[in-house]
Amino acid sequence: MSSATFRVWRGDGGEGALVDYEVEVNEGEVVLDVLHRLQATQAPDLAVRWNCKAGKCGSCSMEINGRPRLSCMTRMSVFAPGEVVTVTPMRTFPVLRDLVCDVSRNYAKAREIPSFTPDPALGPGEMRMRQEDVARPQEFRKCIECFLCNNVCHVTRDHEENKEHFSGPRYLMRVAELETHPADTADRRMIAQDEFGLGYCNITKCCTEVCPENIRITDNALIPLKERVADRRYDPLVWLGERIGLRPGLRRDTPIVPNTRRTPR
Repeated sequence: MSSATFRVWRGDGGEGALVDYEVEVNEGEVVLDVLHRLQATQAPDLAVRWNCKAGKCGSCSMEINGRPRLSCMTRMSVFAPGEVVTVTPMRTFPVLRDLVCDVSRNYAKAREIPSFTPDPALGPGEMRMRQEDVARPQEFRKCIECFLCNNVCHVTRDHEENKEHFSGPRYLMRVAELETHPADTADRRMIAQDEFGLGYCNITKCCTEVCPENIRITDNALIPLKERVADRRYDPLVWLGERIGLRPGLRRDTPIVPNTRRTPR
């Protein structure tokens, strides 16, 4: 058994400060283990959001030594002996208290995305897909909604004025997931550009770097979505083909229904 200095941000949305604690650390523990011990021994009023402690719920997102991470997946062994472990809330979202942020804006953005729209001509049991057709959207379904990608994205992190116009990598990836789904018939390309702020993204790949599920957000979602938008807006042959109904699977008469079923955890 050893000890470590934890520098933890304490406060609420109005004001706060970093407070140092000396906490016991056991072999094999993660940062969340130490925060729980800190709650049990020194700071019972410390607010920490967590749920599964298995890296699958995305609840324990925070910034550890300046890097957005899941505290349940960050082992204490990654820090050098004697290194101070600084734990702060995600910087991009409003702080409710201590390490807990208000991420409700993300769920509001989720409800704005037109939901999955199958071909209305197909009846129950008639939809057919091949595994190779679903490989791309299947990768995006691994998202645990930790919102680390939205937190680290400099478009909103460093530019407050963009927050209302930019949905962030997580929900642009959701648009890409639906756009690449072989059984979906809605066209969300212009919505992604005009309403969700796809044009703000300059593909720095910071979202990909912090994804705990190793989803290639930039390469497999954002860049292909940008290419689809460019084709739709600037390619005259694509524009002409759509006007005369040559794009397979696209039904212009299919209504786009907002997704109202999404509720926060």
